[in-house]
Amino acid sequence: MADAACAVLAAAAPAEKVALSRAAAAGWQSGAITEIGRAAPPERPARPAQPLLLPPRDMPRRRAGGSAAGRTALLHALAHIELNAIDLAWDIIARFTGEGLPRDFYDDWVSVAAEEAKHHALVAARLAELGAAYGDLPAHDGLWEAAQATAHDLLARLAVVPLVLEARGLDVTPAMIARLGRFGDAESAAALQVIYEDEIGHVATGLRWFAWLCAERGSDPVATYQQLVRRHFRGALKPPFNRNGRDAAGLAERYYAPLSST
Repeated sequence: MADAACAVLAAAAPAEKVALSRAAAAGWQSGAITEIGRAAPPERPARPAQPLLLPPRDMPRRRAGGSAAGRTALLHALAHIELNAIDLAWDIIARFTGEGLPRDFYDDWVSVAAEEAKHHALVAARLAELGAAYGDLPAHDGLWEAAQATAHDLLARLAVVPLVLEARGLDVTPAMIARLGRFGDAESAAALQVIYEDEIGHVATGLRWFAWLCAERGSDPVATYQQLVRRHFRGALKPPFNRNGRDAAGLAERYYAPLSST
């Protein structure tokens, strides 16, 4: 499985990354792939020539409203997030094979990786229906920084990626769904609804393994989470928080409220 994960990370074309993800997940879930194995994942995953990757501060501001251009920009940004999410899921599988983790860990993250591939494919298909494609617009290059900052420690990776970045997705996605619905784009809203419901499960998966690893190391999960986020995540967590979505994932307010910017 580690070799299959690295093959996804080495694939530059998004469609190939999605296809390899689906094949690897199917192989693992059917029993055709049985060994976890060992591999050396790249420091950065392969990327296509487009989109142009910019520092977050240099990204053009997305236009608000319901114009076709505004909706395309929103979906393009989401496609970029989901492409990175595919790589983040496979990276956690390949990078931490020496941790003595139970097989259930790999079952969970293979499922997450397959769902992230589904998400990118959903958004890419919707972009195509709007006459656009992933790569048409610039994208920011800050998403992989979280992976690089936590490559040394699985506990830190779990704290920052699923329990900060994906949890932030739970905060902002319902408003995007509502906005798309108001502007009559039911198809895009439906795609985001699928993503939102799956992401609740991804945050729950991150929390489950974060708590498990804390128990293995004899540390308090809430205090450890706050310590790791302060160390490895730039800035405070931004409210408003979607309590309903976070609670559905099991991420209680006591974890994140003390880290809030308010």
